[in-house]
Amino acid sequence: MAEIFFRTLPFFAIIGLGYWAGRSRFFTEEATAFLTKFVFYFPLSAMIFGFAANLSFAEVFDPALILGYLAGTLAVYLLVTAVAVIRGLDMPTAAVEAQCAAIGNVGFLGLPMMAILFGPASAAPMMVVLSVDLVVFSSLIVILINAGRGQGLGLATLKLVGLGLLKNPMILSITAGLAWSASELPIPEPANDFLTILGGAATPGALFAIGASLASKSAERVQIAGWLSFAKLVLHPAFVAIGVLWLVPAAPFSATVAIAAAALPVAGNVYMLAQHYGVAPHRVSATILISTVLSIITVPAVISWVS
Repeated sequence: MAEIFFRTLPFFAIIGLGYWAGRSRFFTEEATAFLTKFVFYFPLSAMIFGFAANLSFAEVFDPALILGYLAGTLAVYLLVTAVAVIRGLDMPTAAVEAQCAAIGNVGFLGLPMMAILFGPASAAPMMVVLSVDLVVFSSLIVILINAGRGQGLGLATLKLVGLGLLKNPMILSITAGLAWSASELPIPEPANDFLTILGGAATPGALFAIGASLASKSAERVQIAGWLSFAKLVLHPAFVAIGVLWLVPAAPFSATVAIAAAALPVAGNVYMLAQHYGVAPHRVSATILISTVLSIITVPAVISWVS
């Protein structure tokens, strides 16, 4: 575990540097928002396209891994939803809490970290994890919030979900990369150099942006945030392990990467959704902060266990 801890430490050190920049106001909230937008639409998209363009559809479409990861994630989603209902929360708030327990920071933190820890072969299982998160659970929260507000599963809701998927640069990058791979055309050298240079900014830019965004997060509602952090950092990888190792056994390497990905802290886009819909943004903010801090220890622990 000590070796893995020191290998993951540089990632968290860059997050810490970003946090200092945001906390000291060297980076304002506006600057952080623009940096996040830049990383999300450009370097991260280039990196994902580069990964996907070197994969075949068969490598990404892994039914066992998809079903195993989906089963484990759905289990923790339903558990946290049940706890929220027992506490008397409404459907939109329960959906937001469940999202905290199920959606990790796969794009900004997971992809670069797993590529370094597990090598380029981790790209395929990470694409599976990212696709399930984006297509299934990012759609589910929109449906549940609208249903909880009496709008139901109407045409307007389906249109909102569809447009959200079509406009997501990560989904577009995965699709475009796989389409290029299917064409069996080599990427021209200038284009490959372009993707390499631009994609190289994804890792430091994304990590710095995570840290800077954490500087504006509060530690309010610590008890609830502690429960949701426990669900994300401990229960999620545990349930995914059951899913990909025993329920629907996947290839050992793919299962290892999926479990490690499930151990990642809560993704920042959960806060964006909560803020956009006006549903429990403070508890999401606190959960992102607490889960990211605790993940300095829990992520290496999970990775050393599954490795």
